[in-house]
Amino acid sequence: MAVNELSPDELARYARQLGPGVLSPKGQLRLKNSAALVTRTGGMGGPAALSLVTAGVGRVIVAHGGPMISPDLNRQILGCEQLVGGPRMPAFAEYLRTMNRFVAVEGIDHEPDDQEALELVRRVDVVLSCAPTFDERYRLNRAAVAAGVPLIDAAQWGISGTLVAVDPGRTACLECVYPEEPEFEKDFPVVGAISSAIGALAALEAIKILSGTGRPMFGRLWMIDAYQGISSIVELQRRADCPCCGAARAATTTS
Repeated sequence: MAVNELSPDELARYARQLGPGVLSPKGQLRLKNSAALVTRTGGMGGPAALSLVTAGVGRVIVAHGGPMISPDLNRQILGCEQLVGGPRMPAFAEYLRTMNRFVAVEGIDHEPDDQEALELVRRVDVVLSCAPTFDERYRLNRAAVAAGVPLIDAAQWGISGTLVAVDPGRTACLECVYPEEPEFEKDFPVVGAISSAIGALAALEAIKILSGTGRPMFGRLWMIDAYQGISSIVELQRRADCPCCGAARAATTTS
């Protein structure tokens, strides 16, 4: 149930992010009354989820399956040496809960299938897709478009990363950008610092969308080549023949 005002303790907690050009009290209240889905919560999703929790998003749902393994510790900041060999999610969710008593954190110990993804997306106000495979990224994109919920797609490789922000029905979706799945390495190399940077930027876009602050990067692809120190933004166009959000698909789903 939505609340109408922040408590004095909450205002004190968020004092450093309230002010001109940052968040207003009204924007902070909007965060409190919002919900976000982050999947997965590894190298990018972990920092993203942490940023959402500490910013005060009222409910954060996080999904990630499988055990913690040693190679993941170069980037998965919600993990630690003591978790190696054990399941990630219970510890990840509990760590997030320790960071902000005003936020509800729900942990899901697997990657949602098509049906569950759609059910989860319908419960939130924004989706942060931080999955390593295009199969999962397409799944979340389809669910977000079907539910009409904004999507932020975050990706990484090596010392580079990308962000795409989708406003369903208004801007290009992920399948407009990638109509065919690119060749992709299952165990690609990545430096943890770029994971954290892309995850934090994805969270910042979500915070802007949820709080009504600033100009979200809807309809644009942000490419960050940290190896060369180059950043570029490309304006995206919807594809009329997109099987996910195109005109033919829209006509089929509304008829």
